[in-house]
Amino acid sequence: MFWNFSEIDKGVFKLGNTFFIGFLFDIATISFFTVPYLIYLLIIPKKLYGTLLDKVLTYFGFSLGVLILFFSFFGEVTFWDEFERRYNFIAVDYLIYTYEVVKNINESYPLPLLISAMLALVLASIFISYRLGYFRKTFTSETGFMAKAIASIPWFAMVIICSLFITNKQADWSGNRYNNELSKAGIYSFFAAFRNNELPYKDYYKTIPKEQAYKTVKFSYENTENTFLKPSEDKIYRSVINSDSIKKQLKPNVVFICIESLSAKYLTTFGSKANITSNLDALEKESLFFTNLFATGTRTVRGMEAITLSIPPTPGRSIVKRKDNQGLFTIGEVFKQQGYSRNFFYGGDGYFDNMNSYFGGNGFDIIDRGRGFLLDASIKTSRTNIEDNEVTFENAWGVCDTDIYNKVLKEADKAHETGKPFFDFVMTTSNHKPYTYPEGSIDIPSGSGRNGAVKYTDFAIGEFIAKAKKKPWFKNTVFVIMSDHCASSAGRWELDIQNYHIPALIYNLPNIKPMRVNKLCSQIDIYPTLFALLSWDYNSNLFGLNIMDLKPKEERAFIGNYRKLGYLKDNKVMVLDEQSNANFYDWNPIDNSLKTREIDNRFLNKSISFYQVADDLYRNNGLKIKNK
Repeated sequence: MFWNFSEIDKGVFKLGNTFFIGFLFDIATISFFTVPYLIYLLIIPKKLYGTLLDKVLTYFGFSLGVLILFFSFFGEVTFWDEFERRYNFIAVDYLIYTYEVVKNINESYPLPLLISAMLALVLASIFISYRLGYFRKTFTSETGFMAKAIASIPWFAMVIICSLFITNKQADWSGNRYNNELSKAGIYSFFAAFRNNELPYKDYYKTIPKEQAYKTVKFSYENTENTFLKPSEDKIYRSVINSDSIKKQLKPNVVFICIESLSAKYLTTFGSKANITSNLDALEKESLFFTNLFATGTRTVRGMEAITLSIPPTPGRSIVKRKDNQGLFTIGEVFKQQGYSRNFFYGGDGYFDNMNSYFGGNGFDIIDRGRGFLLDASIKTSRTNIEDNEVTFENAWGVCDTDIYNKVLKEADKAHETGKPFFDFVMTTSNHKPYTYPEGSIDIPSGSGRNGAVKYTDFAIGEFIAKAKKKPWFKNTVFVIMSDHCASSAGRWELDIQNYHIPALIYNLPNIKPMRVNKLCSQIDIYPTLFALLSWDYNSNLFGLNIMDLKPKEERAFIGNYRKLGYLKDNKVMVLDEQSNANFYDWNPIDNSLKTREIDNRFLNKSISFYQVADDLYRNNGLKIKNK
């Protein structure tokens, strides 16, 4: 047997580097915890050593610090289980939505046991420190001010250096994402995310001249269907013509089901052997089914952004979560142009993740659980509660999918009576940890894992379609079903491409035969495609394209997380990051691997153009309706 020592050496080096960098970040984290007590020790008069005040403050500070460390440890275990990352901006967001998050943790993990374990560890730490005499030494210290000041200098220096010069992204030293994440310290990562949850593209990413970027993006829309309304300005606002003397505009009702965390891999058609998506498998055969479509991101709000704004992902948090995100040109504006009412359905309280403010501020009426959080007074929209007597099952995230679909049916009946077409955006929640749903619905026990949640999600869709078929409005209603993102985006690569592959279908389209559409495409393309299939003429600020008309050279997808931005085309992917780096790879779809290749400048410039223009439009109000 022959050993490849070079590979072993590389592995040992990477392992050692992971622990070494992790140790440095741990020291940096400890320095921030140490400095407040060092300041206390410097200012407290010697005559107060060992007094009741000194003991209370010392024991309290020690207990609080140890509690935070243990809490962070247990929290990181659960966070890693869900996202396979250290704390990031998602953890920061979760601090805001304590009701859903605490309830979800309580339903997913033995919270009383975890809290008891943490308190026991804190008490054990106090006891051990007491037995070792550390408290006694502190309370009887004879160390003078100057000696304490000199001893404190390294810790103060560490805090200053870390605050001014050390960033969390400096731990990203490896091409292996797991190594990078393990090199970080959870608490340090949390506060880094707290400070940096927005990343202006031009300040952090590789750019090209603005004029060149807009020219490149506009060129992709130059065909007989598009006419730029202000061609000399930095805008993509244009007139889109899909009708002609033969193709007349159709105005069916549209129900969009956004499925929580449904990866393509769970469907039988994509190779799953679990047999947990029988209803979606059946619908696929009766629909336009998009087999090669990719989500833009890894969170629900990122999916909502892509679907409603039809825009490549902008770095940092989703636009759904940002300030000044109302009055934007969304797909809702196109539906408004066509005379539709617009509704957003959510089984929890849409206050979570700023959904109500976003949808309500962009012309949608709200139907949600309404647990008490009020809409901003400036948002002029109606809000309908899902009442207690309409709920058969509920967990941390909201009512079960069956209940939300029943509410959709009820509201659709009301809308049908008005004679006005409706567009319903329905956000489901059941396919999410703790994976609980009504017992007896399917043959997998509630709360037993992701497969059960997927099967229940599929069951609820099948039941909803069956009930809808009995309604007078069914024949004139199109159903669009697509996932918001995959169940997991984690992997060893910068962007794990296969973990952005999601299912999407359009069902019950008039005069359109079912077919499988194998073209590479993006979440942002679904609604421009639907509008084209309905032969709508409209003014557009959307980035998406009509998938049905895509030529091979036009096929592409946008994928990303809050830091990495990827442009996928022809099994090649360009990855841009916030350190102004660009990495180019060949992607092997069979084993989902990436292989580094030499930069193609044309490919790079096209990748940059779309992301740079999307961010520029957002930051300069180019997405606003009033600026059209």
